[in-house]
Amino acid sequence: MRDNRSRFRLVLTVKIILIVLATYISITNGVFDMSVMDVVRTLLRLGSSPEQDLVIFEFRLPRIVIAALVGYGLGVAGAVIQGITRNGLADPGILGINAGAGASVVAFMFFFQGQFTDASWFSIMAMPLFGLAGGLLAAALIYMFAWRNGTLDPQRLILVGIAIGSGLGAVALYLSLKMNPNDFEMATVWLTGSIWNANWTHISGMLPWLILLVPVLLRKGHILDLMQLNEESVKSLGVSVEKERNRLLLSSIGIVSACVSVSGSIGFVGLMAPHIAKRLTGIAHRHVLPLSGTIGMLMVIAADFIAKTVFTPVELPVGIVISIIGVPYFFYLLSRAKK
Repeated sequence: MRDNRSRFRLVLTVKIILIVLATYISITNGVFDMSVMDVVRTLLRLGSSPEQDLVIFEFRLPRIVIAALVGYGLGVAGAVIQGITRNGLADPGILGINAGAGASVVAFMFFFQGQFTDASWFSIMAMPLFGLAGGLLAAALIYMFAWRNGTLDPQRLILVGIAIGSGLGAVALYLSLKMNPNDFEMATVWLTGSIWNANWTHISGMLPWLILLVPVLLRKGHILDLMQLNEESVKSLGVSVEKERNRLLLSSIGIVSACVSVSGSIGFVGLMAPHIAKRLTGIAHRHVLPLSGTIGMLMVIAADFIAKTVFTPVELPVGIVISIIGVPYFFYLLSRAKK
């Protein structure tokens, strides 16, 4: 037990150092390169220039903060969903929850197009609520079709999630095609997973959701450990399985919806981060959940840096960069599951 705790602390410390390193590289490099001292002077307000203020506070820092928050939220939510379903291939994107939240947010864009600016307080605060409604709808449909003989069939869950995700993705695409050209372009970039338009208002819109819901999930690590047993065994230990599952699922959907509302549909973070965490620290969810969050944070920060620099002056959506890595990893997991 003590060895596992020490290993977890070591791995978490290494991940935090890597996150700091990735943040340093992202904030100092780009079209407008800056030295470490330039960044320090700007952050501490010691003789910074207007150009440096603009680059750091308006462009790079909000983008890094949103990448970190989105990565952490998707990593934790992915670990919880895999724990609830007892399926290592489950993920908010694969199960269609991302698509449900995304379709709902696109519907919001469609019905209110041209009436609110992208950074208005109304849109920033309302989009997570619309995303939550869409995520709940997707989850309800998945449960309805994947439930068999009183239990949740893990195989049907994946198949139903893929089907529902495809259907809701088609709905989102149809609505985006009905938008005016400017809103269509914004919706298309957003659907591929992008944080290029990040600002402090977006952060203030999603941060309360993470502050409220992430601690709920982190405190439920022992419940997720018990849920890996069969349902009758868990009930015999005095755990209200349905109540706990619903609470965990609702909290996960709320986090995913908040992330989708500011970054679009970024897939595979919730799939890969928990698997990497379990390989590094074992299967105890009290360790897996926070480590999945930090791994997701590192993934999105690094992918966003690659997206904005490798193909300069063209910028790729961060979701595409992660998918380039995530698709082969998914097939790798699928091949392992068949053995």
